[in-house]
Amino acid sequence: MTLHTPTDYRTALRRLDALVAAGVEGNAALEAEFRELIAALDTYEGKLGLLPIPNLPTSLAEMIELKRQQMRLKQKELAQLLEVPAGRLSQILNGKRRVTLDLAKRLYERLDIPPDFILKNA
Repeated sequence: MTLHTPTDYRTALRRLDALVAAGVEGNAALEAEFRELIAALDTYEGKLGLLPIPNLPTSLAEMIELKRQQMRLKQKELAQLLEVPAGRLSQILNGKRRVTLDLAKRLYERLDIPPDFILKNA
């Protein structure tokens, strides 16, 4: 099975959902169709260049690191952007130092980290 268009892709996803809802275990024909659909969907997504969804950060340090990578900044450049010494940023990323209120404001303003995430994880 080969998917060529977005319509083919959506149809395959609907069929996959139907198979999952019906349960394919124990039915060799449905299990084979399920595996074929998975392979076709993976191939189509690979052609589109879709990336797997990354795990979402669970700590403020992980979120800062994710934003740094997304902005393609070195840690020293990020420290300059946030107006903190590089050593202090390193300590924050390693969990050895807490974030100040001023830095929390800059994380929100300059890295677009949601304020509720900062408050919950600071």
